[in-house]
Amino acid sequence: MKHKFSDLPLQLKIAFIYVLSSVLILVVNMSLLIGITTVSARLQRTYEDNLSLNEMTKALSDVQYSMTQYLNVKSSDSLEEYYISEQTYRNLINELNVEVTDSNADVMQRNIKYMSEEYLDLVSQTVEAKRGRNVEKYRQRYELATEMYNFINSYIDSLNTRQFEDNSKTYSEISRSLRSMQNVSLIVIIAVIVTNAFAIINYTGRLIRPLRVLSRSADEVAKGNFDVELPRVESKDEIGVVTKAFNKMVVSIRNYIDQIKENMELERQHKEKELMMETHLKDAQLKYLQAQINPHFLFNTLNAGAQLAMMEGADKTYEFVQNMSEFFRYNINKNDEIIKLRDEIELVNHYMFIINVRFAGEITFIKDIDESLLDADIPSMIIQPLVENAVNHGVRNVEYDKVITVSVKRVENNVRVSVKDNGVGMSEEIINEILSGNKKKRSDSMDSNGVGLDNVIERLKIFLDSDDVMSIVSEGKNKGSEFLFYLPIKETDYV
Repeated sequence: MKHKFSDLPLQLKIAFIYVLSSVLILVVNMSLLIGITTVSARLQRTYEDNLSLNEMTKALSDVQYSMTQYLNVKSSDSLEEYYISEQTYRNLINELNVEVTDSNADVMQRNIKYMSEEYLDLVSQTVEAKRGRNVEKYRQRYELATEMYNFINSYIDSLNTRQFEDNSKTYSEISRSLRSMQNVSLIVIIAVIVTNAFAIINYTGRLIRPLRVLSRSADEVAKGNFDVELPRVESKDEIGVVTKAFNKMVVSIRNYIDQIKENMELERQHKEKELMMETHLKDAQLKYLQAQINPHFLFNTLNAGAQLAMMEGADKTYEFVQNMSEFFRYNINKNDEIIKLRDEIELVNHYMFIINVRFAGEITFIKDIDESLLDADIPSMIIQPLVENAVNHGVRNVEYDKVITVSVKRVENNVRVSVKDNGVGMSEEIINEILSGNKKKRSDSMDSNGVGLDNVIERLKIFLDSDDVMSIVSEGKNKGSEFLFYLPIKETDYV
């Protein structure tokens, strides 16, 4: 999928502008460089043409001079010098243009080459005649070679003069071309710079325009005007991302301000209700004080009854009343405290004794307790409500033997507490309702101590600082239920 150029990142956009302008300047400079190189090559060729003719004149003179020296002295050194100069001149004439053209300069170069070859043959014959001591022959050949030398020398001078005149005209043309090229180059460079500057200013203006709009909107927001018109998101680059985030922020602030206004209105209404209910609250506080007095009165009454039963020798009655008294004393003194696990187990013992008196010993109470774990901390009134629930809603109405088991075991670094019964069991739906706190109170709740399962679970969540504090296991109807929870172990307290 092709992306629009406006959606590209800013870095790529800026890089594109830079590369485009650089390529344009490079193309212009390369064109100018090629033109200058071409003109320079023409100048170089003009210079080389005259230089090669001068070299040829000198080489021709060297051949004539070395031949004359050899004829005069007839030494090996002069002969060697002749051969060297002859080879040098031959190499130079081999470089002359011998192609058939209409150019006078090319015709003269062909003539020079052919005359030079003939001249070199005469010089060679002169040297051979001298070496063969044929005086008449080498004199004749020498005179012919000298005449040809003078003619060739004059011919080369003539060609050099002609080429100099032609090169002078060429040089003038090249000079004019260079001046024209300089003017054109200056105009092109200025045009490129102006065009480049205009394009860059125009394009960067288009890039920065959304930032200007965003900055004005941000300035209005900074002044407290949250009803400012939100800038439009025109691209998906960094500016577009920032603009989109700014718009979301402004909308969130608007919603937050509206929410604060709504909360303030609700708080005002709430305060009005609080003022209206102040009298009812005082009545509730009075009833609460009365409710605190009644358990103390009941405990003192039961304690007096236990002493009376002991004085009359009614041991079973004394034991029952004594357990009742301890049970209520625990509720008065230990409520909403962090206690030891052994105190909670002791409360369960009192409770099961009382229940078995009421149920004529129908319920079998089994304890599987690891005594080394009884110093673990636990909130008060946690296990007893679970046992009470097992009695009232588990085994109370079954026809077979009723069994309730309380187990305290160590599992890794935790104390595993289990309250299990063999009663009616419960469905998965009821288990979920209990654990979620949505279970309605039972109709027979008046027969309990007032501490419900939801209260137990919530206090365990606070104590353990976790939402997952209890599990309930039930295999189905008439297969009982088991409540499980875990307490942390402090390794410094146990061996």
